[in-house]
Amino acid sequence: MGFWQRSRLIFHSFRNNANASIRQVAHQTGLSKSSVHRLEQAMERRKCHPESCFWETEEGHRWLIRLVVAALYHFGLKRGVGAETMHAFFACLHLEQQVGCSPSTLRAVMEQLEHLILETTAALEREGIAQGQMGPIVGSVDATFLERMLLVCMDLVSGYILFEEVADDRTSETWHGRVKARLDPLKTRVLYLVSDRAKALSKLAETGLECPSIPDVFHLLYDLVKGYSLAISSQWKAAHQALSQVQAHLDKLPASGTSETEAQAAPRAVAACEAEVSHWEQVREAYRAHLKVMSLPVCPWRVTDSTPQTSQEVEVHLTAAVAAIQALLATNGLPVKQKVLGKVRQQLAGWAGVIDLWWQELRQEVQSQIVLTPMWVHGVEAHLLPFMYWEQQGLRTRCPRRKAKL
Repeated sequence: MGFWQRSRLIFHSFRNNANASIRQVAHQTGLSKSSVHRLEQAMERRKCHPESCFWETEEGHRWLIRLVVAALYHFGLKRGVGAETMHAFFACLHLEQQVGCSPSTLRAVMEQLEHLILETTAALEREGIAQGQMGPIVGSVDATFLERMLLVCMDLVSGYILFEEVADDRTSETWHGRVKARLDPLKTRVLYLVSDRAKALSKLAETGLECPSIPDVFHLLYDLVKGYSLAISSQWKAAHQALSQVQAHLDKLPASGTSETEAQAAPRAVAACEAEVSHWEQVREAYRAHLKVMSLPVCPWRVTDSTPQTSQEVEVHLTAAVAAIQALLATNGLPVKQKVLGKVRQQLAGWAGVIDLWWQELRQEVQSQIVLTPMWVHGVEAHLLPFMYWEQQGLRTRCPRRKAKL
């Protein structure tokens, strides 16, 4: 019988009969009188706060375990928070007497937790391989830099990190060796590879893994934002500053002693500056609307009417959105950076290509399980699948306005 089991036995015994003697509790629990005495003294030392009694119960003990593991996993392992900081966190919750929360203890428990996670991961992988449950992977690869360079590969569908390893370089040969060594035991394939379209990563997809290379939406939109957001924001800020200056000048005009011309010019200047502010606010909102539009149509169905669409149709829609941004910039006298727009346009076909890959994989999966007549195929693709798809997209979308459009 463990320490906490004995403590709970004694806690319940004294709670049911507060006047019970140590001899009576020892007889009731089957423990020695010395053990009952030591455990009773330990419980008294732990009763430092009003909530301390709850932690002695079975429910409270389970909750403590969950709290400690969750804190070590999310703060320590995933975010790199130091053991001293987590010790201070547990101290603020009045848990110094309930759990071992010294920095050295927390480090030791984190090491055990990390070891258990890796063991569980390996066991689940072996089980999945044995049962043939390893489906195709939608891969994503990138290099990140902490103390040293790390090569990271993950499955975008499940969020499962396939590997995160230190490397001296990020050439296509290094990437291919790491990815191949990881995927071969899994007996799976990569459906397509998402990346920032660096030459080594594109070569990895097209030559090494023999799958399409899809541009990362984040990097694609980031190129647009980096190229034009500052210019639009600068004009908007300058218009606001001009309005503030003109408004301040109008407020300083004396009620009398001002010429008629100056008295009439000041309100007109304020109105002109207000119009300029309103204009650049509209430009900024229109620019943001075009960026949002670019992320919505990359779906197997149109957002407006759930009509199935192909990669070519999506590419046309994306091209029109980029053209609208270019027209917005040119109309308002902002610099049109052709290099930025050209880089974005080169990636639109690859970005839209994921739609045809999605349809191809879906139809192959359905045909391998059941044979449907053409009427049933149309019904599934036009009604059942879009309903299920938009329901899942709604659950994954956090933005209320984006969720409403879906």
